[in-house]
Amino acid sequence: MFEKQNIIGIEPAELLEKAQKLKDEGYRLVQICATKVNGFELSYSFDKDHDMLNLRMTIAEDEEIMSISNIFFPAFLYENEMKDLFGIKITNLVLDFQGNLYKLSEKTPWNPKN
Repeated sequence: MFEKQNIIGIEPAELLEKAQKLKDEGYRLVQICATKVNGFELSYSFDKDHDMLNLRMTIAEDEEIMSISNIFFPAFLYENEMKDLFGIKITNLVLDFQGNLYKLSEKTPWNPKN
């Protein structure tokens, strides 16, 4: 059971610095998720000693964000998933499947106008 959970609002430009700081402090990446709002809301969840910390930001649909896969290697899976399902523009992925992580019947099904 997690003892506490914190949600910290950040700007996209802060993501790499905050992720690196968390790695240096011994946090592990738990998950990354996206939801469609007016643009996209992205949540990056980390854990250390059963304390959850979530970095949350909102980006415009056409905004690019940097991958954290150079800091937390497994992030490449979540980030490729966000590209496939939402069409979110993520740059500098360690492994970039170019929108082909999944075989989908339609492009970006959770953001069909993309």
